[in-house]
Amino acid sequence: MSVDPSAPEIRIEDVLTLMDASRTCVLVHDAATKNILWANPAACELLGWSVEELRPLKANHMSSTAPQYHRVLGRAWLQEAVERGSSRIEWHYRSRSGRVVPTDALAVRVELSQGPAVMVQFRDIEREQATEMALRRTTSSIDALARHTSTIALTLDSSGTVRFATDTALALLGMVPEEMGRQLDEFGTLRAAGRPAVWADLVEQADPMIAVQLQVPRTGDHQGGDAVWLEGTLERLAEPDGDGLLMILHDVSGRVIREALRERELQRENYQARYTAMGDMAMAIAHELGQPLAAAGNFLAGTTRHAGALEEEGALSAESADRLRFGIGSAVRQIDRASAIVGALRAFVGHLEHTRQVVDLHDIVDECLYFVRLRAADPQVRVVVQRHCGPLPAVCERVLTGQVLLNLCFNAIDEMACCAPEKRELVITTELRDGEAALTVDDRGRGLQCDPFAASFTSKEQGSGIGLALSHRIITRQHGRIWAHARPGGGSTFGFALPLSVDHRNG
Repeated sequence: MSVDPSAPEIRIEDVLTLMDASRTCVLVHDAATKNILWANPAACELLGWSVEELRPLKANHMSSTAPQYHRVLGRAWLQEAVERGSSRIEWHYRSRSGRVVPTDALAVRVELSQGPAVMVQFRDIEREQATEMALRRTTSSIDALARHTSTIALTLDSSGTVRFATDTALALLGMVPEEMGRQLDEFGTLRAAGRPAVWADLVEQADPMIAVQLQVPRTGDHQGGDAVWLEGTLERLAEPDGDGLLMILHDVSGRVIREALRERELQRENYQARYTAMGDMAMAIAHELGQPLAAAGNFLAGTTRHAGALEEEGALSAESADRLRFGIGSAVRQIDRASAIVGALRAFVGHLEHTRQVVDLHDIVDECLYFVRLRAADPQVRVVVQRHCGPLPAVCERVLTGQVLLNLCFNAIDEMACCAPEKRELVITTELRDGEAALTVDDRGRGLQCDPFAASFTSKEQGSGIGLALSHRIITRQHGRIWAHARPGGGSTFGFALPLSVDHRNG
């Protein structure tokens, strides 16, 4: 940098004037004795002494009484500046009034005409320390909020982009810090008043606050349920651009699960009441049907005898008589089956003990196949039976277990009636599974949307309303298991398993 030779030089008087005007405090110590030689007005003002009063003072007269500001340590600090050229320290001076002043002090060796000296430049940092302490407290509070609290907090912009999330929020959303900047609705379903909501609508209604819910699919080992339910508020922040929003949420999954369980219990109570009413009605119907069924059997028996008489008299050909006897015999068998069903139903709803029958599961399938194929004929559903290679003697009630099989098959046929013709296939499979006689019914319908045994009654318009619930009751009362799940290739699988006979298990 060039120097203008015509520029006036700064005289010593000007230097002293500048030093007097400086707001940085300056003390000059003798390098050998460490005695104070001079102080500028800023130092005199801060410490409360004049230059003449400062000169005889020692470190213990003008420093804090704390051990770390002992005179020996002060001299050592000044000596380090003498030896090394400079030394910096945080030193607490004590003013004439007794006030302890924290300062940032820099000691520098300077060569004066009379010999080496140490110039100490220092400034009051009490306000800076107070500000730093406040910042530390604020930082600690923010850190506690972000990392050590169960509160789920997020800040977002008006488009729904996540700007900041607490650690708890990150964990529940399955997000890592690097993913901040993604849209909130990528992590779950937003709701308002219990209904799905769009982010833009929530922002518009946040004036300045709106209650919100967030349903997050389960990503970890979170107790109960299929999702994490969060509930709280969305509030517009008072920012200059009005773009920021704060979402405070709390995990209410436990409450949601309890409400769902309570709803389930109410449904079961409703089912129980209806089941009891159905039982009373079934007992009445079973009682009333007994006489008409017996009378129909007697009429058919009389008709059979009359057909035989007509055949002997020649009024009826042998071929016609055989056809008539076959039709009447088939009707008699169906009446006998209806009577058996009524009797079994009367015993079941009358809370009687089960008859401990041992029935081959294949016999039950064979008895039901006629009715299954009859029901499947009109919608053109193919019925396939896959049998276990050996017998499956199960401990169960024959007629009621057959009714369960018919119910599962009829439901599957009705489900596939609206499917493409090539998909209409019903598969009945029997197998030995974990020491039980198991039967499954597979269809290729629309699959399962929920647990069909969780609801008490059917949603079909023409159903009795108690089919699956009653099937569940029949199988479980026989110490069996019943289940349903979606098939991997589409459709659903319903099945039940019954205990094998003791002799078969031992064999």
